[in-house]
Amino acid sequence: MKPVDLEKTPAPPPPFVEGGLHGYLTVLGAFFALFAAFGQSMAFGSFQLWYSQNQLVDYTASDISWIGSVQLWVFFISGGFIGRLFDAYGPTLLLAAGTVIFTFSLMMTSLATKYYELILAQGIVFGIGFGLLFFPSMSATATHFTKNRATALGVAVAGSSVGGVVFPIMLQQLFNKVGFGWAVRISAFVCLACGIIATALVSSRLPKRKPGPWVDVASLKDANYAIFVLGSAISCLGIFVPMYYIVQYAQGHNISQTLAFGVLSIMNAGSVFGRIVPSILADRIGRFNTLIPSTALMAIFTLALWLHAQDLASIITYSVFYGFFSGSWFALQTSCIAQISKMEKIGVRMGMAYSLVSFAALVGEPIAGAILARENGSYKGLIVFTGVSLLLSSLVSLVVKLRINRELLARV
Repeated sequence: MKPVDLEKTPAPPPPFVEGGLHGYLTVLGAFFALFAAFGQSMAFGSFQLWYSQNQLVDYTASDISWIGSVQLWVFFISGGFIGRLFDAYGPTLLLAAGTVIFTFSLMMTSLATKYYELILAQGIVFGIGFGLLFFPSMSATATHFTKNRATALGVAVAGSSVGGVVFPIMLQQLFNKVGFGWAVRISAFVCLACGIIATALVSSRLPKRKPGPWVDVASLKDANYAIFVLGSAISCLGIFVPMYYIVQYAQGHNISQTLAFGVLSIMNAGSVFGRIVPSILADRIGRFNTLIPSTALMAIFTLALWLHAQDLASIITYSVFYGFFSGSWFALQTSCIAQISKMEKIGVRMGMAYSLVSFAALVGEPIAGAILARENGSYKGLIVFTGVSLLLSSLVSLVVKLRINRELLARV
């Protein structure tokens, strides 16, 4: 009889408990991680406007948007690597490294004056720290819940929307009072505190285990997973465009800078409720049943309302509705991936999905900026590009739902 090598035998996961103390603390820690990381990223529209009037006044909107696009691309593409590291080492070391790197990126951004410096600091280094804070937090949260997974993830992701409300207002006030450098440094200290809290609270229910291959070919052969990732990639062509351009759009319609920054905060405030309410609903009527109409409604409001918004009231109305339904999209991505994956595959599959959609996230905003330049400052083409991308994405996600269950009203 062959002796068992106890060192190589992975410990079984503890008996599953829905949530529990560690689960709820993980949700709280993830909330703080996403408040800092995603909140800062969602405030890029504030930076876009500032740069266009100050450091990068000689650059086009498309040029400036490359900073945010590189940031998103690095964040997304890091998912595959970080998901693998999460499987091997758990969340704590990754969150600690992410906190340090993310804070460093903001400190370097505060000193940057040239375009290439901003690409390096706020684009590449920021994106790495962003990924190290986001992916371990979300993957760890998913391991503690099954029945209420969408709700738990929705509450965690709501942190990003709260950050998206706070940071634009804070930055706008600080830019004018203490200047760009200290405004960004103060926001960096806030993010440092949030990262420390997240590192202390976030835990995974699963034991550490030998990581799988860098590319999980079996997952790519799963048609439902592959089609879902395709739909997410199409969404990423357009979903960030309103967040990046709504501040400039508002100011271009004779709205003051203070109110223009406020429009972005209002959009992100709508997203707070969009990440929680549809997530609770999703656990009852189905995650795909909630994701698909949310994506379609983003497209409808973009094409029907933003396309014709000419005054503050209509711009704010659009921002509230878009924020709500985009919040639902962000909150439900992980729970939909988890629904079509085995528990032990959630980390690597989520990471791979974000890596694969990274290329769409990289080119979406620059394409929108190029359309804006080609139409001599008219936003019509940019808005249509955004709406059509989101509408097509909702149809692709519908294909996945019907593959899982052909009954249109089935709970999926």
